[in-house]
Amino acid sequence: MSYSHYTLEERKYLQKLLEEGYGVRQIARALGRAPSSVSREITRNKSREGYHHWRAQIQTICRRRQSHPMKRLSEGTELGTYVREKLALYWSPECIAETWRLQHPDDPVGFSTIYRWLKRNALKGFSRKMHLRRRGKRIQTRNANYNTIHPDRLIAEWPEEILNRLRIGDWEGDTVCGAVGKGRIVTFVDRKSRFLCAALLKTKKPEDTFRAVLDALDGLPVRSLSLDNGSEFAWFRKLEQSLKAPVFFAAPHSPWQRGSNENINGLLRFFFPKGCDFLSLSDENLQSIVSLVNSRPRKCLGWKSPSDVFSSLSVALT
Repeated sequence: MSYSHYTLEERKYLQKLLEEGYGVRQIARALGRAPSSVSREITRNKSREGYHHWRAQIQTICRRRQSHPMKRLSEGTELGTYVREKLALYWSPECIAETWRLQHPDDPVGFSTIYRWLKRNALKGFSRKMHLRRRGKRIQTRNANYNTIHPDRLIAEWPEEILNRLRIGDWEGDTVCGAVGKGRIVTFVDRKSRFLCAALLKTKKPEDTFRAVLDALDGLPVRSLSLDNGSEFAWFRKLEQSLKAPVFFAAPHSPWQRGSNENINGLLRFFFPKGCDFLSLSDENLQSIVSLVNSRPRKCLGWKSPSDVFSSLSVALT
């Protein structure tokens, strides 16, 4: 039988029975506890004036706060090694805790425990600034005269298979900007698997964007594209012809319509903060970051990675 701490109500009843002259064994039977447990509770928490339930409760709380439980995340422990390995891959504490639980169902760890260790800087080499949750990004509205294109299809017209994420090959896309004149990257996220692909883009010109989109999606199944309505995607009809897939556009100032892509772009900002120079970035380095993101388990995928889900569905497709 597992041990449980005394509640305030139990301590109040214990005090009452003591004042009425009951013995330890009689009190134990009344509380449904072992006599040794009752004896220990009285001995640890009584004072010169006797046993009082409020004093006992406060003393117990103070002892808990001053105690030093076994440090499960200490260096050299299996769990500590696992946590450090996954933090080095930029997994979130929740992701680490859930994947550990799936592998060790009898020895779970709460993600709040990992957060506490990070906040206390108790995990050497891992700072709270780099690994704690980032703040929500500030939504910036564009000028009303922003140069948008005139799409043939809108995301509001998505068919059921795209809306309900029933297949792979439906991609949400946008560009991530660097400093002024320092290039950008074009990113696409598969709605079903959350698989990311990306390519470097030197300018915002539609012709450059067109070639970058084809590079990013080269060799991948494409059934539709859903894009931001920026002018860099003005050659969308050529994309439709080349990819043989319809192109949908979000309504102006409605990034949430491409929520999967926006979320992944937010993750990429961790590696490529605003003002970075994409012109000095090699495609090899970009793809290494893309691989890192794709190998990270996702809650929405049942803690499978986008790479695993995309690969399994691609095999089934062929």
